[in-house]
Amino acid sequence: MQSDLKASVIISTYNQPEWLELVLHSYGIQTEMDFEIIIADDGSDERTKRVIDKFSAESKLNVTHVWQEDKGFQKTKILNKAILASNADYLIFTDGDCIAREDFVETHLSLKRENYALSGGYFKLTEKISNSTTKDIISEQKCFDRDWLLAKGQPKTFKLNKLTTSDFKSRFLNAITPTKATFDGMNVSCYKSDILAVNGFDERMQYGGEDREVGERMMNNGIKFLQVRYSAICVHLHHDRPYKNTEAEVLNQQIRATTKREKAKWTVFGIKT
Repeated sequence: MQSDLKASVIISTYNQPEWLELVLHSYGIQTEMDFEIIIADDGSDERTKRVIDKFSAESKLNVTHVWQEDKGFQKTKILNKAILASNADYLIFTDGDCIAREDFVETHLSLKRENYALSGGYFKLTEKISNSTTKDIISEQKCFDRDWLLAKGQPKTFKLNKLTTSDFKSRFLNAITPTKATFDGMNVSCYKSDILAVNGFDERMQYGGEDREVGERMMNNGIKFLQVRYSAICVHLHHDRPYKNTEAEVLNQQIRATTKREKAKWTVFGIKT
Protein backbone atom coordinates (compact mmCIF):
# COMPACT_ATOMS: atom_id res chain seq x y z
CA MET A 1 0.00 0.00 0.00
CA GLN A 2 1.42 3.34 -1.05
CA SER A 3 1.21 6.13 1.48
CA ASP A 4 2.22 9.77 1.75
CA LEU A 5 2.81 9.39 5.49
CA LYS A 6 6.28 10.53 6.49
CA ALA A 7 6.88 7.67 8.93
CA SER A 8 5.51 4.60 10.65
CA VAL A 9 6.40 4.47 14.35
CA ILE A 10 6.56 0.82 15.43
CA ILE A 11 6.12 0.43 19.20
CA SER A 12 6.73 -3.01 20.70
CA THR A 13 4.87 -3.92 23.88
CA TYR A 14 3.95 -6.77 26.20
CA ASN A 15 1.61 -6.37 29.19
CA GLN A 16 2.72 -2.90 30.27
CA PRO A 17 -0.54 -0.97 29.73
CA GLU A 18 0.26 1.80 32.23
CA TRP A 19 3.60 2.52 30.54
CA LEU A 20 2.12 2.22 27.03
CA GLU A 21 -0.57 4.79 27.90
CA LEU A 22 2.14 7.33 28.78
CA VAL A 23 4.19 6.48 25.70
CA LEU A 24 1.22 6.87 23.36
CA HIS A 25 0.47 10.23 24.98
CA SER A 26 4.00 11.36 24.09
CA TYR A 27 3.31 10.59 20.43
CA GLY A 28 0.03 12.47 20.54
CA ILE A 29 1.91 15.74 21.21
CA GLN A 30 4.73 15.50 18.67
CA THR A 31 5.85 18.59 16.74
CA GLU A 32 5.55 16.47 13.56
CA MET A 33 2.26 14.60 13.33
CA ASP A 34 2.39 13.18 9.80
CA PHE A 35 2.99 9.60 10.91
CA GLU A 36 1.12 6.46 11.92
CA ILE A 37 1.61 4.19 14.91
CA ILE A 38 1.91 0.42 14.63
CA ILE A 39 1.71 -1.39 17.98
CA ALA A 40 3.73 -4.63 17.83
CA ASP A 41 2.04 -6.55 20.66
CA ASP A 42 3.63 -9.85 21.69
CA GLY A 43 0.53 -11.32 23.32
CA SER A 44 -0.70 -8.73 25.83
CA ASP A 45 -4.08 -9.16 27.55
CA GLU A 46 -7.21 -7.00 27.22
CA ARG A 47 -5.82 -4.17 29.38
CA THR A 48 -3.42 -3.21 26.59
CA LYS A 49 -6.15 -3.34 23.96
CA ARG A 50 -8.27 -0.97 26.06
CA VAL A 51 -5.40 1.53 26.30
CA ILE A 52 -4.84 1.41 22.53
CA ASP A 53 -8.56 1.70 21.72
CA LYS A 54 -8.96 4.70 24.04
CA PHE A 55 -5.94 6.48 22.53
CA SER A 56 -7.11 5.71 18.98
CA ALA A 57 -10.53 7.18 19.71
CA GLU A 58 -9.06 10.40 21.12
CA SER A 59 -6.13 10.88 18.70
CA LYS A 60 -5.97 12.06 15.11
CA LEU A 61 -3.16 9.57 14.52
CA ASN A 62 -3.88 6.34 12.70
CA VAL A 63 -3.09 3.46 15.09
CA THR A 64 -2.84 -0.19 14.06
CA HIS A 65 -2.73 -2.87 16.76
CA VAL A 66 -0.82 -5.92 15.52
CA TRP A 67 -1.26 -8.73 18.09
CA GLN A 68 -0.19 -12.34 18.35
CA GLU A 69 -0.99 -15.02 20.93
CA ASP A 70 1.28 -15.17 23.98
CA LYS A 71 3.64 -18.08 23.40
CA GLY A 72 6.61 -16.75 25.30
CA PHE A 73 9.08 -14.17 24.01
CA GLN A 74 8.45 -13.75 20.27
CA LYS A 75 9.27 -10.08 19.84
CA THR A 76 11.12 -10.60 16.55
CA LYS A 77 8.08 -12.34 15.08
CA ILE A 78 5.63 -9.56 16.01
CA LEU A 79 8.06 -6.90 14.77
CA ASN A 80 8.14 -8.58 11.36
CA LYS A 81 4.33 -8.56 11.31
CA ALA A 82 4.39 -4.86 12.26
CA ILE A 83 6.81 -4.06 9.42
CA LEU A 84 4.42 -5.71 6.96
CA ALA A 85 1.49 -3.74 8.44
CA SER A 86 3.28 -0.39 8.11
CA ASN A 87 2.30 2.03 5.34
CA ALA A 88 5.16 4.55 5.24
CA ASP A 89 8.51 4.07 3.53
CA TYR A 90 10.39 5.19 6.66
CA LEU A 91 10.21 3.27 9.95
CA ILE A 92 10.99 4.41 13.49
CA PHE A 93 11.33 1.57 16.01
CA THR A 94 10.85 2.05 19.74
CA ASP A 95 9.49 0.28 22.83
CA GLY A 96 6.31 0.71 24.85
CA ASP A 97 8.29 1.88 27.86
CA CYS A 98 10.15 4.72 26.11
CA ILE A 99 8.55 8.16 26.29
CA ALA A 100 9.42 10.28 23.25
CA ARG A 101 10.41 13.92 23.56
CA GLU A 102 8.07 16.15 21.56
CA ASP A 103 10.61 16.57 18.73
CA PHE A 104 11.43 12.82 18.50
CA VAL A 105 9.66 12.05 15.20
CA GLU A 106 10.66 15.38 13.67
CA THR A 107 14.31 14.75 14.58
CA HIS A 108 14.41 11.26 13.08
CA LEU A 109 12.86 12.59 9.87
CA SER A 110 15.15 15.63 9.65
CA LEU A 111 18.28 13.48 10.04
CA LYS A 112 17.31 10.56 7.78
CA ARG A 113 19.61 9.82 4.83
CA GLU A 114 19.61 7.35 1.97
CA ASN A 115 21.67 4.20 2.71
CA TYR A 116 21.77 5.07 6.43
CA ALA A 117 19.95 3.99 9.58
CA LEU A 118 19.79 6.29 12.60
CA SER A 119 20.94 4.88 15.94
CA GLY A 120 19.45 6.69 18.92
CA GLY A 121 19.79 6.15 22.65
CA TYR A 122 17.63 6.50 25.73
CA PHE A 123 17.88 7.98 29.19
CA LYS A 124 16.85 5.73 32.08
CA LEU A 125 14.58 7.25 34.68
CA THR A 126 14.76 5.98 38.26
CA GLU A 127 12.01 3.69 39.50
CA LYS A 128 10.63 6.48 41.72
CA ILE A 129 10.45 9.04 38.91
CA SER A 130 9.04 6.44 36.50
CA ASN A 131 6.22 5.63 38.90
CA SER A 132 5.37 9.29 39.44
CA THR A 133 5.42 10.31 35.76
CA THR A 134 2.02 11.43 34.46
CA LYS A 135 0.54 12.65 31.18
CA ASP A 136 0.71 16.22 32.49
CA ILE A 137 4.42 15.84 33.24
CA ILE A 138 4.93 14.57 29.70
CA SER A 139 2.83 17.37 28.20
CA GLU A 140 4.96 19.91 30.05
CA GLN A 141 8.11 17.97 28.99
CA LYS A 142 9.35 17.93 32.59
CA CYS A 143 10.66 14.36 32.33
CA PHE A 144 13.18 15.67 29.75
CA ASP A 145 14.22 18.61 31.93
CA ARG A 146 17.56 18.10 33.65
CA ASP A 147 16.85 20.44 36.55
CA TRP A 148 13.40 18.95 37.20
CA LEU A 149 14.82 15.42 37.21
CA LEU A 150 17.65 16.36 39.59
CA ALA A 151 15.15 18.01 41.93
CA LYS A 152 13.14 14.78 41.91
CA GLY A 153 16.17 12.69 42.88
CA GLN A 154 17.60 11.54 39.54
CA PRO A 155 21.35 10.92 40.09
CA LYS A 156 23.64 13.55 38.60
CA THR A 157 25.71 11.76 35.92
CA PHE A 158 27.19 12.50 32.50
CA LYS A 159 24.24 10.61 31.00
CA LEU A 160 22.02 13.64 31.70
CA ASN A 161 23.67 15.11 28.59
CA LYS A 162 21.44 12.72 26.62
CA LEU A 163 18.66 15.22 27.31
CA THR A 164 20.42 18.21 25.75
CA THR A 165 18.33 20.61 23.67
CA SER A 166 21.40 22.26 22.14
CA ASP A 167 21.88 21.36 18.46
CA PHE A 168 25.60 22.16 18.63
CA LYS A 169 26.13 20.11 21.78
CA SER A 170 24.14 17.14 20.46
CA ARG A 171 26.11 17.06 17.19
CA PHE A 172 29.39 17.34 19.07
CA LEU A 173 28.50 14.54 21.50
CA ASN A 174 27.19 12.32 18.68
CA ALA A 175 30.55 12.74 16.95
CA ILE A 176 32.76 11.97 19.95
CA THR A 177 30.78 9.28 21.79
CA PRO A 178 32.62 5.94 22.02
CA THR A 179 29.27 4.12 21.85
CA LYS A 180 28.96 2.29 18.55
CA ALA A 181 25.96 3.09 16.36
CA THR A 182 23.85 -0.08 16.27
CA PHE A 183 20.28 -1.23 15.75
CA ASP A 184 18.85 -0.68 19.23
CA GLY A 185 15.13 -1.37 19.09
CA MET A 186 14.31 1.29 21.70
CA ASN A 187 15.32 4.10 19.35
CA VAL A 188 16.32 3.42 15.76
CA SER A 189 15.02 4.35 12.32
CA CYS A 190 15.61 3.22 8.76
CA TYR A 191 14.03 3.00 5.35
CA LYS A 192 11.52 0.16 5.15
CA SER A 193 13.16 -1.10 1.96
CA ASP A 194 16.51 -1.47 3.77
CA ILE A 195 15.14 -3.77 6.48
CA LEU A 196 13.06 -5.73 3.96
CA ALA A 197 16.23 -6.21 1.88
CA VAL A 198 17.70 -8.38 4.68
CA ASN A 199 14.36 -10.14 5.37
CA GLY A 200 13.62 -8.40 8.66
CA PHE A 201 14.27 -9.82 12.10
CA ASP A 202 15.54 -13.38 12.66
CA GLU A 203 12.58 -15.04 14.36
CA ARG A 204 14.74 -17.64 16.13
CA MET A 205 16.17 -14.95 18.37
CA GLN A 206 15.12 -14.59 22.01
CA TYR A 207 15.64 -11.76 24.50
CA GLY A 208 19.05 -10.10 24.46
CA GLY A 209 20.59 -8.48 21.39
CA GLU A 210 17.81 -9.72 19.11
CA ASP A 211 17.61 -6.28 17.50
CA ARG A 212 21.37 -5.89 17.02
CA GLU A 213 21.50 -8.87 14.66
CA VAL A 214 19.20 -7.36 12.04
CA GLY A 215 21.37 -4.24 12.12
CA GLU A 216 24.46 -6.34 11.55
CA ARG A 217 22.90 -7.88 8.44
CA MET A 218 21.91 -4.41 7.25
CA MET A 219 25.53 -3.28 7.70
CA ASN A 220 26.70 -6.32 5.72
CA ASN A 221 24.29 -5.18 3.01
CA GLY A 222 25.87 -1.72 2.79
CA ILE A 223 23.74 0.32 5.21
CA LYS A 224 25.73 2.64 7.47
CA PHE A 225 24.53 3.50 10.98
CA LEU A 226 24.58 7.13 12.04
CA GLN A 227 24.87 8.06 15.72
CA VAL A 228 21.99 10.28 16.89
CA ARG A 229 21.81 9.34 20.59
CA TYR A 230 22.11 12.97 21.70
CA SER A 231 19.60 14.24 19.12
CA ALA A 232 16.63 11.83 19.05
CA ILE A 233 15.60 11.80 22.70
CA CYS A 234 13.48 9.38 24.69
CA VAL A 235 13.36 8.45 28.36
CA HIS A 236 13.11 4.83 29.48
CA LEU A 237 10.69 3.92 32.25
CA HIS A 238 12.06 1.58 34.91
CA HIS A 239 10.97 -2.08 34.90
CA ASP A 240 12.26 -5.56 35.63
CA ARG A 241 13.45 -7.88 32.86
CA PRO A 242 11.61 -11.19 33.31
CA TYR A 243 12.74 -12.58 29.95
CA LYS A 244 16.45 -12.41 30.71
CA ASN A 245 17.93 -15.91 30.70
CA THR A 246 21.34 -17.36 29.94
CA GLU A 247 20.16 -20.02 27.49
CA ALA A 248 18.52 -17.43 25.24
CA GLU A 249 21.60 -15.20 25.35
CA VAL A 250 23.83 -18.11 24.26
CA LEU A 251 21.53 -18.88 21.30
CA ASN A 252 21.49 -15.22 20.27
CA GLN A 253 25.28 -14.97 20.52
CA GLN A 254 25.63 -18.04 18.29
CA ILE A 255 23.30 -16.58 15.65
CA ARG A 256 25.11 -13.22 15.75
CA ALA A 257 28.51 -14.94 15.51
CA THR A 258 27.33 -16.78 12.38
CA THR A 259 26.02 -13.53 10.87
CA LYS A 260 29.39 -11.91 11.50
CA ARG A 261 31.49 -14.85 10.29
CA GLU A 262 29.49 -15.38 7.10
CA LYS A 263 28.88 -11.65 6.55
CA ALA A 264 25.23 -12.64 6.19
CA LYS A 265 22.84 -10.19 4.52
CA TRP A 266 19.72 -12.36 4.69
CA THR A 267 18.01 -14.70 7.15
CA VAL A 268 15.77 -17.55 6.06
CA PHE A 269 14.09 -17.22 9.48
CA GLY A 270 12.67 -13.77 8.72
CA ILE A 271 9.64 -12.23 7.02
CA LYS A 272 9.78 -14.51 3.98
CA THR A 273 10.09 -18.05 5.31
